[in-house]
Amino acid sequence: MNTVDIGVIGLGVMGRNLALNIARRGFSVVVFNRTRKRTEEFAGFSSGRKGVFAVYDLHELISSLSRPRKVLLVVKAGNPTDEILAQLLQLLDPGDLVMDASNAHFADSEARTTRAEQRGIHFVGVGVSGGEFGALHGPSIMAGGSYQGYQIARPVLEAIAAQGPAGTCCAYFGPSSAGHYVKMVHNGIEYAIMQGLAEAYDIMRRGLQMNAEEMANVFDVWNHGELDAYLVGITAAILRRIDPDTGTPLVEAILDTAAQKGTGKWASQSALDIGSPSPAIAAAVFARVVSSLKQERIEAEKVLTGPAPALSIAREVAIPDLFSATYVTTIGAYSQGLRQLRDASAGRGYRLNLAEVARVWMAGCIIRSKLLVPISEAFKARPDLPYLFLAEPFRTIWAEHQSGLRRTLAMARGAGIPVPVISSTADAIDGYRTGCLPANLLQAQRDYFGAHTYRRTDREGFFHTEWEAALTTERGDSWIN
Repeated sequence: MNTVDIGVIGLGVMGRNLALNIARRGFSVVVFNRTRKRTEEFAGFSSGRKGVFAVYDLHELISSLSRPRKVLLVVKAGNPTDEILAQLLQLLDPGDLVMDASNAHFADSEARTTRAEQRGIHFVGVGVSGGEFGALHGPSIMAGGSYQGYQIARPVLEAIAAQGPAGTCCAYFGPSSAGHYVKMVHNGIEYAIMQGLAEAYDIMRRGLQMNAEEMANVFDVWNHGELDAYLVGITAAILRRIDPDTGTPLVEAILDTAAQKGTGKWASQSALDIGSPSPAIAAAVFARVVSSLKQERIEAEKVLTGPAPALSIAREVAIPDLFSATYVTTIGAYSQGLRQLRDASAGRGYRLNLAEVARVWMAGCIIRSKLLVPISEAFKARPDLPYLFLAEPFRTIWAEHQSGLRRTLAMARGAGIPVPVISSTADAIDGYRTGCLPANLLQAQRDYFGAHTYRRTDREGFFHTEWEAALTTERGDSWIN
C-alpha cells in the first residue's frame, strides 16, 4: 500500500486531533506513535473511520505513503523531535517532506532545515495555534521553511485550517525558521494579553470587591464590544464555572501559580538579542515567575507592609477606566509582537508580510480578536509601519483611552495591586512618543566608567571625555576619588 496522503507521528491530544481533522477533510492519513499502547487506543477509537490507518512501525508508515511522501511530526519539541527526524531522514527519499508541528525553538528549526536539505528532503516548520479544539476543528497555521515543501502540503494544511473573515488562516511566511518564529511571537503576545486580563481581574476582585459573577458580566460586555476576543470570552466563561465540590466559583479554588513552557521566554530572549522593544511580553513572563514563588510570597505578605487593596472609587467610575487600560494593553501586546516580527524579519531574512500574519491570526488561534482586522488593514496600507499606534484607528484609540489607562495605573499603584503588563505597556508608549529621553545621562555614565564614547546633538562623530581629570582640574583636588 503506497496510496495514503499523509502520515502523522505523535498521538498526543494535538496529534490525534490533527489526524482526525485531516481525515474529516477527505484526506487519507496513517498514524504512528512510539508508545504502542497509544497507537492501539487511537486505532480502537478511530475504528471504522474512512481513510484513517494505524501502524506500529516507521517503515510501515513510510511505505504506505504516496509520493512525494508527506509526514507531520506532532511530538514533544527538542530531543524527541530530533530522534524521530533522524530516523525519518534515513527512510525518506529526496523530494519527500517532513513537517514539524511542535512548539520548536526557531534555532532548532534552522538546524533541522539544514539537515533535511543535505539529504534533498523538504523541511517545513509548522506553527499550530488553537489548542486541542482548534487542532480538531480548524487551527491557525504558520508555516516556514522549504517553499516547495509547503506547496506539496498546501492542499492539506489549508483544508484543515480555520476559516477567518479574510480567508483560510494558513500561510507560508518565509524561509528557514520563519513559521516557528511567528508562532513563538504569537505565544509571547498571548502571554501579555492573558496577564493584562489577569491584572484587570485582580483590580476588580481585590480593588473593587467584585464577585465572580459580577466580573464575568464585565468581561462579557467587553467581549461584545471593541474587545471581542477569544481570551476575553473564555475569561468570562471561567469566572462563571462553579466547582461541584464546593459550590463556589472554580477559579477561587485554583492555586495562584502559573507555568510557562518556554515560548514566552524565548520571545523575550530573542527580542533582547535583536534589540526590539517588547517589554509587556517580558513583564508577563516575569509575572509568571513571581507567581511560582508561592511560599515566599506567603511569608513576605506577613512582613512587607503596603496599602490595603480595597478601593474607595465607585465601580461605575473605575470600570470604564479599567476597560481603557485593558483595551490599550491588548493593542500594545499586538503592537510589540508585530514590531518584533518586523525587526526579526529584517535581520533574519524572513521577508514577513505583517498584514498576512495578522490575517492568519483572525481565527483558530488563541489570540484571535476582531482587532486583527484593522491591524491587518493598517499593515496593508503601510507594510513598513514601525509602530501600530502610529496608524489609525489606533492613534485615535490611544488619544481617547490614555487618560483611563493613566487613572487605572494610579488606582492600582495607590492600592498596592501589581499591574506589570498594564504598566509596561504605558511606559513603552510614553517612551516611544518622547522625543528626548534621559538616555543622554546613561551614555555619559557609560563613557565615565567605561570610555564607551558618546555622540553629540550639535556635531557628527563620537566623543570621549576624561571625566575624572576634568573634575579634578575644576575642583583643584581629587575629591572624586
